[in-house]
Amino acid sequence: MAFYELNAFRMKKVLNEVGYVLVYGIWYLLSLLPMRLLYVLSDLLYLIMAYILRYRHRVIWKNLSSSFPEKSHEELVKIEKDFYHWFCDYLVETIKLMTISASEMQRRMKFTGLEQFNKALSSGQSCAIYLGHYGNWEWITSLPNWLPCQVQCCQLYHPLENKRFDRLFKRVRERHKALCIPMHNSLRKILEFKRNNQAIAVGYIADQVPLWWNIHHWLDFLHHDTPVLTGAERIIKHTGQVCFYGDMKRVKRGYYECEMKLMASNPKQCEKWELTDMYFRMLEETIRQHPACYLWSHNRWKRTREEFERDWEVVDGKVLRRKND
Repeated sequence: MAFYELNAFRMKKVLNEVGYVLVYGIWYLLSLLPMRLLYVLSDLLYLIMAYILRYRHRVIWKNLSSSFPEKSHEELVKIEKDFYHWFCDYLVETIKLMTISASEMQRRMKFTGLEQFNKALSSGQSCAIYLGHYGNWEWITSLPNWLPCQVQCCQLYHPLENKRFDRLFKRVRERHKALCIPMHNSLRKILEFKRNNQAIAVGYIADQVPLWWNIHHWLDFLHHDTPVLTGAERIIKHTGQVCFYGDMKRVKRGYYECEMKLMASNPKQCEKWELTDMYFRMLEETIRQHPACYLWSHNRWKRTREEFERDWEVVDGKVLRRKND
């Protein structure tokens, strides 16, 4: 039995290596194509995803119709089609991230409102940037091209279970010198930078669905009673980072702009969950201006307060365990 298990383990390892090499090679070769050809690929992909596969149509339609009850059926159909167009563009733009030059990226991904941001960094303070799954969040990793070289940019991320593919995605995301920090190691790493007097800028994509036992706060977001992640606020307050919201806009196809909007110079003075509430209000305003560029295919509202109160025991704001366990 042990012999067969060992062979199965070796076979899985070989297949992972082969898969890694194939994905890396195809990704690299595609990334060498000029953007205009990649957008032709995106247009073909749009036809497949929107009309043949109807990729996650039920989730997308449920999210759109419940988030915009005031919009007509025709308006929602248009937003859904525009979403598919944008999402396919996002995929090929992420492919391009593997080889795109710093100068080309600066031309396509601009950052504005950096006066207060750079002022805080130049004084030795660190900055936090609240972001959402809006626009091309992968291209935010090019922020180091716009900041003084002594500033270390970081982004928190969930490592993939497959270590080889995790390494691949990290390599792509770190091409422009933005360091990827695993979520479970985030506070320790940020405090380490602070002890070394290293000014950092940290991106927090905080609109994911929290796990049941990690729910501490609910708020209204796009007409939904929504459980939200609060870890970003706790880290920001604990480390005293000057807090900004990265307001993303898609200027035109292949061109984005992110405006840094100051949320709090001294977040420690903010009330509990004030930063989190402010972030989701600002993100909702961004989404309402151009709804198609949000990640509607994500099942954002799969957890309900009714289920939470029915199944989980909460004491002093902390989720202890599932009831009846």
